[in-house]
Amino acid sequence: MQIRFFAGHRDIVGQTSQARQLEPGTTLAQLWHTLVAEYPQLEPYTGRLLYAVNQEFAEPERILGEGDEVAFIPPVSGGAPFSPFRICMEAIEPAPLVAYAQTAEDGAVVTFAGVVRNHSEGRATAYLNYEAYTDMATAVLVQLAGEAHQRWPIGRVAIHHRIGRLNIGETAVLVVVAAPHREAAFAAAAYMMDRIKEVAPIWKKEYWANGEAEWRA
Repeated sequence: MQIRFFAGHRDIVGQTSQARQLEPGTTLAQLWHTLVAEYPQLEPYTGRLLYAVNQEFAEPERILGEGDEVAFIPPVSGGAPFSPFRICMEAIEPAPLVAYAQTAEDGAVVTFAGVVRNHSEGRATAYLNYEAYTDMATAVLVQLAGEAHQRWPIGRVAIHHRIGRLNIGETAVLVVVAAPHREAAFAAAAYMMDRIKEVAPIWKKEYWANGEAEWRA
């Protein structure tokens, strides 16, 4: 397979392209981490790049094959590129996730938004505060997308989860799944949301209207 390098990546590696032999089952994410080990100056780009295989955007868990052309796309002029799996402080905008996920092959795009409600178990909620082990949580989101791909015939997946203070009505997590058919998209979205709550290192502290607060599952 062939790796192409652009802009800052090209300057660090000193080549426009490289030919490589990979172990069977190697993913894009694994290949990137191999490159970072060989060229430590690439490390600041981790989490700030897009992945492409054969001139199409791809997800980090994409398994590479012989003859593939891979590009790790650095930030473009004007800021960092869109990342499909992200832990963030700012408000989550659905449009970029949907635009990323949907392709011409998809007949369904399911979007699930988990929002902050004003009550829980009969008590009035003032606001929530989320905390995360960010790097691990991001990796878990990628892993869960891979699990969903193994179970259902789906296309692209995007998951963003907020941390910090969230007020009533704000979106805490957004899961977007595209697929040729709606059944798979719905099932995959529900599965990933359930798994996020089970295994992602993200914690929620609920602040009640009476001034009390507690960590909640």
